[in-house]
Amino acid sequence: MKTLNDFDFNNKKALIRVDFNVPLNDKFEVTDDTRIRSAKPTIIKILEDGGSCILMSHLGRPKGVQDEFSLRHIIDKVEDIMGVEVKFVEDCVGEKAEAAVANLKHGEILLLENLRFHDEETAGDRKFAESLSKLGDIYVNDAFGTAHRAHASTTIVAEFFPNNKCFGNLLAQEIESIKKVMQTGEKPVLAVLGGAKVSSKITIIENILDKVDHLIIGGGMTYTFIKAQGGKVGDSICEDDKMELALEILKEAKNKNVKIHLPVDVVAADDFANDANTQVVDVDKIPDGWQGLDAGPKSKELFHDVVLQCKTILWNGPLGVFEMENFAKGTIALGESIAEATKNGAFSLVGGGDSVSAVKQFGFENKVSYVSTGGGAMLESLEGKTLPGIAAILD
Repeated sequence: MKTLNDFDFNNKKALIRVDFNVPLNDKFEVTDDTRIRSAKPTIIKILEDGGSCILMSHLGRPKGVQDEFSLRHIIDKVEDIMGVEVKFVEDCVGEKAEAAVANLKHGEILLLENLRFHDEETAGDRKFAESLSKLGDIYVNDAFGTAHRAHASTTIVAEFFPNNKCFGNLLAQEIESIKKVMQTGEKPVLAVLGGAKVSSKITIIENILDKVDHLIIGGGMTYTFIKAQGGKVGDSICEDDKMELALEILKEAKNKNVKIHLPVDVVAADDFANDANTQVVDVDKIPDGWQGLDAGPKSKELFHDVVLQCKTILWNGPLGVFEMENFAKGTIALGESIAEATKNGAFSLVGGGDSVSAVKQFGFENKVSYVSTGGGAMLESLEGKTLPGIAAILD
């Protein structure tokens, strides 16, 4: 696996695929700069080597050239984080881009305009990738968030750098973290899978049963498993067509000696609203007209004990509707348990949309070992797929 440390960037122009697809408010201000901060170590290393950085990224899903998706809106934030002036060019290929690169001095940063202003980017167009390749001496992929897409800038462009391509620090860390959970982690290994639907996690569950010792299932998925075993789930979210599959998963886990832990009690509500009436009930005795929206007190204790006995922990998905304050307690308690296990020496990886949001919202970001920057890419890695953006560098 080639990383930044395999190259000397002195006098070299590094063409870096970053993931600066960051949220902007109506004043075009960046509201979450995590992805920009995550790219900083790679960029600074190259500048300190005496090289220059040409940054390419997409932003949103523009239809052709749309000013609201221009990367010029984020220049100030990038400069602020890097502590270096950032030059900008209004295209990412062609004469303008090539002239801007020709004028770039060592130690300077150039940000190209949104790649997705060209349809060829998402189409994985070879000619477009070749035009991009003319802008740098070494290709660095540091965009885990887009590594699962075979786009021109994430995958195809690597073909034009047969011996001069590598992973940036962020992407290398992401690969290493997933490898720790899936292959090299110290046992016992625990996966916590939450979220609403079993259907969206089936391939992950099937892939990780060979790798984990414990599996905590929480969130809306719980009720499909409980109902499948004959429990009463009231009006809780439930995929009736996946009940047979849930039973198969339980059976397979038993055969593989994996302990599955489901909530034993839940906080049930008479409405999907923060101010609904609530009661704590056994998970398999939820009355009609009520729905489970969070893990109950006994479940939190049970999960706490499981977390603390594990040395490698993957957390993907919340235990309840954490966006509502009254149903966030289970997710917060789980975060506290994982933070404690991490402090005691466990390796903890948090990844996949909602769990990342929860970790940030409740201040656990610096209390776990690693928070993944890629939602879809992370999930596909856990499903055991080789991501095109990673394969292109290893090729």
